[in-house]
Amino acid sequence: MKIKSILLSQPKPVDVAKTPYEAIIKKYNVNIEFEKFIKLEDVSASELRQEKVKLTDFTAIILTSRNTIDHFFRIAKEMRYTIPEDLKYFCVSESTALYLQRYIQYRKRKIFYGKQTFADLVEVMKKHKEEKFFLPSSNLVTEDHDGMLTAAKLDYTKAVIFRTVSSDLSHIDINKYDMLVFFSPAGIDSLKANFPDFVQTENVAIGGFGQSTCKAITDAGFTLNFSAPTPSCPSMNMAIEEFISNEIKKAKKK
Repeated sequence: MKIKSILLSQPKPVDVAKTPYEAIIKKYNVNIEFEKFIKLEDVSASELRQEKVKLTDFTAIILTSRNTIDHFFRIAKEMRYTIPEDLKYFCVSESTALYLQRYIQYRKRKIFYGKQTFADLVEVMKKHKEEKFFLPSSNLVTEDHDGMLTAAKLDYTKAVIFRTVSSDLSHIDINKYDMLVFFSPAGIDSLKANFPDFVQTENVAIGGFGQSTCKAITDAGFTLNFSAPTPSCPSMNMAIEEFISNEIKKAKKK
């Protein structure tokens, strides 16, 4: 398999030269392009009110991503909700928790976080069963958050505060790429929505980042040629380079 043109389903960085992908471009003489396969749409305050969600009812909020944080503070502003200083924040990871610094004085708030997964976070939340939790989310959730929270007997309310939808990719010639790389199940949905006739040939490699993305690739009937993170390749750029290198070695043996 000869790789010359790669499409990454991510927004284009401000300066590609400052990313790890630049080294791959120079080392293997490949073309790497970036395209945002999905976009986020706001759920308005009026829509949330129709769901009879009142932010004042909650004493704690569950935050699973940076996007969730951005949209929570947006919706709070739209609803003219003054966030109390004693509101407790439960974040899926430390990096997600640190992102809160964009909106609040971090050291003056009650912030808790798990190791990395939602299951880890639920274990932390079990120590705070007296709280009334609010779980803001996207319309697309890959894990069974409801099942975990219900099993833990936690008092929570979930509401969709933003939607993940497919971008319009009609300007793309999907068949000119030798490699397609995805970072979320929604990216696969967008591929199918925009290119319903797309067929992966033996000359096209598909890579996925994360278990849910890789599962979405195979569930869609495609072949998963490589993935990340793995013990040898914790990042996607490393996985891409390893795959290209291995393909070159195979070609030389023939």
